[in-house]
Amino acid sequence: MATARTNTISGLIVHKLVKQRQGDAEFIPRPNVVAVTDTVQRLVDQIHALYAERQSKGYGKFEVDEDNFPMAKYVREYFSDKRLPFYDLSVAMMRTLKRTADSAPLATGGYVLIAHVCNGANHFLLVALVTDVLGTAITEELEFVDSNHLDITNVRVAGRIDLTGWQDGAERYVSFLKGKGEVADYFKEFLGCNDVVAANKETQKLLVCLNTFAEQRRLEPSARDRLLRSAHDCCLELASNRQPIDLETLSNRLWPDDPALMRAAMADEALQLSDGFVPDKRALRAFVKFSAKSNYWRLEFDRQGLHTGDIDFDKDAGTLTLKNLPAELLDQLRSEEEHE
Repeated sequence: MATARTNTISGLIVHKLVKQRQGDAEFIPRPNVVAVTDTVQRLVDQIHALYAERQSKGYGKFEVDEDNFPMAKYVREYFSDKRLPFYDLSVAMMRTLKRTADSAPLATGGYVLIAHVCNGANHFLLVALVTDVLGTAITEELEFVDSNHLDITNVRVAGRIDLTGWQDGAERYVSFLKGKGEVADYFKEFLGCNDVVAANKETQKLLVCLNTFAEQRRLEPSARDRLLRSAHDCCLELASNRQPIDLETLSNRLWPDDPALMRAAMADEALQLSDGFVPDKRALRAFVKFSAKSNYWRLEFDRQGLHTGDIDFDKDAGTLTLKNLPAELLDQLRSEEEHE
């Protein structure tokens, strides 16, 4: 029976990158594109789904300097101008990958899968470096034998270009697995990705993520407050020490009973929450406080006050009532009334 297809593969190739640590890379090309069979479709669907689920990703856009970062030029000639065939695109990409891998002593080789994947109206260019691993299979005679297979679940080097987003002028359309150290750096360079992030925006995205998570989990107001307070305290400590956030560690701290749920929320690709940014202290205030001002007043209060009875919000009337005012303020207001 044919496999149910979640993606349409417009082009697929696999080349080989041979490289040992501390050595230069060698590019071994496949002579032609890969025919799409059920096996191939299942492989691409699996890699695409695993990539989407990964939490630790960086997001960005193409570098402006196309001489040193030519991926933008390749994509334009392939996807927009239709002048570069898919196979030629893959060869050009591999030459760039070899050059950047040469500059990364700790990088190693593997099979480089390049796929043009269409999901609905959205087009993506998916690149993954996969390796094979020795496993065990059972024959029809019920004998155990060695069997090599692709180690898909442990892919550590991969990236994706949202071709549709790039063409439509999206702010960020290139993503890659962050990983650790120079391996992620050389792959980011290969993709031509500028992943400079605004800490303020990323911190705001984290707040959106946690509020959405609280709504989806139907948390009580007090539980939502505890979640946001915990996130605030964790991130404030990082910000004070100028340390980057690690989303996996944060997920474990915020939702220890089932951190996979939090990891999935933070990995939502619609959110594009980057890993590794230093939280912004000013944006963190919104995790625990509301603030606003007009021509006649300035107001800031702890969100917990909405649940203690000190602050009453009438959403229908659009009014906010403050209770248990401090004695000093009461004296000032009463004095003002007496002088009118």
